[in-house]
This record gives sequence, structure tokens and C-alpha cells, in this order.
Amino acid sequence: MPIFKYRGKNRIGSIVEGERRGRNSNEIITALEKEMIQVLSIERKKLKFDLPLIGGRKSVSLKTIAVFNRQLSVMFNAGLPITQAIGILGKQQKDKFFQNVLLEVRKDVEGGANLSNAMKKHPKVFNELYTSMIQAGEASGNLDTILLRLSQYVENMNKLVGKVKSALAYPIAVLVIALLLTGVILWKVVPVFTDMFGQLGAELPLATQIVVGASNFLVNNFIFVFIVFIVLIFAFRSYYATFKGRRVIDNIKLKIWIFGELLVKVAVARVTRTLATLLTSGVEIIESMTITAKTSGNSIIEDAVLKSRSLVQEGKPLWESWEETKRFPYMVTQMVAVGEQTGSLATMLGKVADFYDEEVDQAVSALVSLMEPIMILFLGGLVGGIIVAMYLPLFDIIGKVG
Repeated sequence: MPIFKYRGKNRIGSIVEGERRGRNSNEIITALEKEMIQVLSIERKKLKFDLPLIGGRKSVSLKTIAVFNRQLSVMFNAGLPITQAIGILGKQQKDKFFQNVLLEVRKDVEGGANLSNAMKKHPKVFNELYTSMIQAGEASGNLDTILLRLSQYVENMNKLVGKVKSALAYPIAVLVIALLLTGVILWKVVPVFTDMFGQLGAELPLATQIVVGASNFLVNNFIFVFIVFIVLIFAFRSYYATFKGRRVIDNIKLKIWIFGELLVKVAVARVTRTLATLLTSGVEIIESMTITAKTSGNSIIEDAVLKSRSLVQEGKPLWESWEETKRFPYMVTQMVAVGEQTGSLATMLGKVADFYDEEVDQAVSALVSLMEPIMILFLGGLVGGIIVAMYLPLFDIIGKVG
């Protein structure tokens, strides 16, 4: 489906911009109106061609944003004007893209724009959550407090992303090494054995025939194999970019043994942490839930949050709307229920996020401990199996000579 860029006004009168997939502009407008967004302009986005893993959008890492937030918070609390603080931090940035963004933000603020509106011009760096919190801070006069909360939030998100990356790094590294080793063996080593077997007139066992066949196919069709690999990457990216494709793949992710449980815990930690931060900053709950859905990291969880938002709009309490989606653990819904009943929802959501941060820590440790022997067995079995298959005819030849 095509992508449409829109610009609109939300319930509190703030200008919001974004992108949505849909069959046509009317479908997007209808969906946005349900989210209480009045569309001011909408246009179809032109297609761009980017090479996977090579090109792509310029962005700024969470770690860089976290450091910037902490420094900005300290400088603002020290009494420096916001324009001066942003200007100083902008000139210190090693990332030229981020440096240019900050200097443009300072220029717009000096020209009379609000900080939140100046930042909204750069959605690749400052997302909707970020600018909504800044706007809430400007409206309430607590920008220094909001900056500190943003610092803590981004740092927590950076730690969470780091935990997931550490869980994935080992199996991915072993898998890449296994594929490279297998490719080198099939391409360079096996043909040497194949020539030798041909000269000796050895009868090849089935395992050896399979390995030799794979080697011959790779050597004779290397360019074809490479092209197919690139096409598969493009096909996967294109399918995942569709509405249905993303949901199919994200649903599969949640069902993967052990890894799926980790993704659920990560999503719950992100959702509760984001919602707690927004509510504490003074953003109203419906808008908070709209923003929170986009930060979940999984389209299935995102749909669950948006569905629960509709139920909250109808008058249901948050815990009950989350329970109806059947995507949030029982403990989460019960703690949220207690938070709503005692009038401390944001505090309770923060405690849930802290709890699930610990759960992610434990899940990552367990996953790494489990994957280590599995990956070693996989690598040893794959490479060792090929080597054994190539030596089987030699054993047969030695036996006949003896």
C-alpha cells in the first residue's frame, strides 16, 4: 500500500505530522479523525530507492540523544537560556547531521518559535513522544523537570535496546561465521577432495554426494546464489513494510520459543515506561496512548494499545481495556487496576516498567546461557558434518587397500 504524509491538529491544538499507509487518502483521513486529529494537509509520498544495509534514512542513536538530554537538562537548570544551551551543545556534537539539526532548532527558537515546534521539524531526531513532552513542559512552565524526565526515559530505553542487542549479538555472530565457513569450505576445500576422489575412482557415500552436489552448485552458480540472496533481502523488506506483512512477521516473532517471551517483556517495559513518562509530564491519556503505541516496537502490541485506547475513549478503565486485548500479562493489568483505583496510575506504571526491566535482564542472561551451547553444537555439527562426509570415501579406500 502507498504511504501518505499528513499534517494535522490534535485535540489540544498542537500541530502533528507523520506518515501512514493506506489504500487512499480518504482512508487515512478517516483513521486520523478517529484519533481526534483534524487533517490540514495530506499527500502521497514519493517512492525512494535505498539499498538495504547501505543507504537509508539518517538518524541519531539513542545514546547520543540520551547524552544530549542530560547535558541540556543540567545547563538549563544552571540558568542558561535554552537557545544558548542548544547552541553550545550543537557546536560540540561530533555527529554533523545532529549538529546541523540542533543549530537549526536554535535558529528557529531565536526567531520566535516554541522549542517543541522547532523540534517537530526534525521528526527523524525528535519523535512525537519527545516533542509532546517538551510541549507539555512549555505549557506547564516545568521544562526543566520535563528535560530531566526525558533524560531518564531515553537512558532507560537505551539500556533496554542494549539488552536486546546483547541477546541477539552472539547467535547472529555465530550464524554469520557458520555461513561464511560453510561457504568457504564448499567453494574452495570440497572441490579439491572431489578431484582427488575422481582420480582414485572412489565410490561416494550419500552424505558425500550431497556435500559435493552443494559444492558444485555453489561454484557453478555463485553469481546466481548471490543475486537470489539480495532479492530475498529486498523481498523480505518490502513484505515487512506492508501492513499485513509487518503483522504476520511480528506475530511470528512473539511465538518463537523463549525469544518470543523476551520480546513480550521488552514491549511491556517500553509501553509502561513511555505511558508513565507521558502521564507524569501532563500529557492527557488518549494522546499518551496514541504516542505510546508507536514506541512498542511490535505491530501486534501496537494494535493492542490502539484498541485499548478506543475502549478507554468509550469510558472503560485502562486495566480493563488492556485485559480485553489479551496481550498484556495478568500481573500488569492488576497493578494498573490498583494504580487507577488509588489515583497513582503513572507511579504504578513506572513500577511495572522497573519490574519488567529486571525481567528482561534475567531473560537475556537465560537466553545467552542457553544459546551458547546450542550455537556451538550448530557450528560444530555443520562444519564437522561436512568434514566427516568428505573423509568417508577415504576410509573406504583405506579399508580396501588394507
